[in-house]
Amino acid sequence: MKDLFGNALRDYHNNNYTEDLVTSTNISDKDDLPLPYLFRSFVEMPKLEQKALQLAKGQVLDVGCGAGSHSLYLQQKGLKVKAIDYSKGAVEVAKARGVLTVELKALLDETETFDTILLLMNGTGIFQELKQLSTYLKHLKSLLKPNGQILIDSSDIQYMYEDDDGGLWIDTNAEYYGELDYFLSYKGEEELPMKWLYLDFERLNLACESVGLTCEKSTEGEHFDYLARLT
Repeated sequence: MKDLFGNALRDYHNNNYTEDLVTSTNISDKDDLPLPYLFRSFVEMPKLEQKALQLAKGQVLDVGCGAGSHSLYLQQKGLKVKAIDYSKGAVEVAKARGVLTVELKALLDETETFDTILLLMNGTGIFQELKQLSTYLKHLKSLLKPNGQILIDSSDIQYMYEDDDGGLWIDTNAEYYGELDYFLSYKGEEELPMKWLYLDFERLNLACESVGLTCEKSTEGEHFDYLARLT
């Protein structure tokens, strides 16, 4: 991993902003990911993220914290937050911006317990593939304090497979349609491709039931996205 994401965050934070990240998937063309968006304030966040931050309580784990925007908002509300990310650059920037507790760590290596666990900006992406879903959900469950909650968002991307007539061109012999190959580039360099999972609510709900978690849809977004609360 070249950590191009972290390099981009460093550049923006250090006032060296000259271009944006470029993302694409195996089913979508290249698209710019504006760096200012990764440093957004609460009022600039989508309503799903705002709702999640309003529901957060107690001791919070911010998974995949990026530049630390969610953690900073929760700190300002007086909550105790631990932020983790596997991008070295993201961890450096989050610390520099004022997040008090940040660690370079993968989710499956976390061992502390929390009242709220946040996985936002398509939080199910970290699961990578459907076959790993139960492993991650069991681990997340083990990190919850009594009466704790997991707040996670995702999208049902079935719409991306529709043709002009409204029919679907999903290959029924292929893997789950929400399993994508995700590509990222920055300043002419390409990151190693990674797996990224978009998960429809029904599959998330079934997976939660299988590991003893209750799953409720807290809020729906404007484009097939949703925020789920797991307890």
